[in-house]
Amino acid sequence: MIQVSIPLIPSGDGGLLIPADHVTTLLRRVAEDWQGSSDSGELTGDPQTVADLAGVLTELADQIDVECIGFASTPELE
Repeated sequence: MIQVSIPLIPSGDGGLLIPADHVTTLLRRVAEDWQGSSDSGELTGDPQTVADLAGVLTELADQIDVECIGFASTPELE
């Protein structure tokens, strides 16, 4: 079982924000944990389904990274 500490940042509207790099790290660690548990026999279920779900989480983390890079690389309009 993984343990992850994620900082929460209060927003101006009373909501909470999580830094994107922490979200992507969490998604990747959950995917790795699922895959490792499946490989070791700790997680019951179809191994291909587990691999597919882990792949979806990894792809989502990659997509978030790309979106953040694109956002950070966009020059500000004046």
